[in-house]
Amino acid sequence: MKAVVIYKHGGVENLELADFNKPDCPDDKVLIKVKACSINHLDIWVRNGIPGLNIPLPLILGSDASGIIEQVGSKITSFNVGDSIVVQPGTFNINCKQSVLGKENYSKSYGILGETENGVQAEYIALDVNNIHLMPEHLTYEDAASMPLVFMTAYQMLIKRADLKPDENVLIYGATSGVGMAAIQIAKDLGATVITTVGDDSKKAFAESLGSDFVLNHNTCNISSEVKKINNNGVDVVFEHVGPVTWEHSLRCLAIGGRIVTCGATTGNNVSFDLRYLFMKQQSILGSTMASISTFKEVMKKINSSSFTPFVDEVFNFSEIKLAHTKMEDRKQFGKIVICP
Repeated sequence: MKAVVIYKHGGVENLELADFNKPDCPDDKVLIKVKACSINHLDIWVRNGIPGLNIPLPLILGSDASGIIEQVGSKITSFNVGDSIVVQPGTFNINCKQSVLGKENYSKSYGILGETENGVQAEYIALDVNNIHLMPEHLTYEDAASMPLVFMTAYQMLIKRADLKPDENVLIYGATSGVGMAAIQIAKDLGATVITTVGDDSKKAFAESLGSDFVLNHNTCNISSEVKKINNNGVDVVFEHVGPVTWEHSLRCLAIGGRIVTCGATTGNNVSFDLRYLFMKQQSILGSTMASISTFKEVMKKINSSSFTPFVDEVFNFSEIKLAHTKMEDRKQFGKIVICP
């Protein structure tokens, strides 16, 4: 079978489409014929190498996928051959304390497909039942593959960690990114006021179509000043996934009692802040990674009811993986980039 793999870290030239043996189907797993996968910024970080994380090489990339069950292990009774499924990308030891408590993403054993172990960008994958969920019937395979990681991440950030309320306002960076697109829909579904940013005026209409109440061009304006013009008190929640480039603005526009919640560091890992303002304004800085299984199921219910909808920018073939990565790195996409075998 064909799979997207890296043998060493670096640029897009290190992406390869290689031949692997089709995986077996152990008694406790299901074998899936992959129909579509999506690319996340995590794929870029993994390809480049993540400081402090020992990524096993060679590694098949990819965290999000949809497909059809081709074989079911003898110990599995909850799925059948022919079922269409989507992948839940978190992995964990089901017997550890945090997993038993329903906080799988807090477990020391927690990993992510395509980061800590082989991922889903292959023609076939064998997965544990905790990593699959029946696919919403109203979605195509391409649409379904575009949603899990970004929506579970954004939902965990806004609802579970930042505890965003319907009468609050939120600043969301990167409206046309996958996680930004998901965050806007989640915040609007809750009833919050959304201020979002784009890097080009041509992206403003797309951000508005997602439900953004205010759209700022972060390349042509002072974000914190513009936010204060919209709401003099600032925002209750800042949805961060950028890092040093936006961090000062995030702090400056945060209201008293406000919360910054972050899941990534696209522009670097090190930021600083004045502790006096943090405690005097009773603000919070919250880290967030992925989501628990219960949160993932909440997200899937919302997707099933069409409360959250996919926005696929472009579909590439596995053989075009370098083009797909380049488009994401150049920030040219409006929504998710999908690749198919």
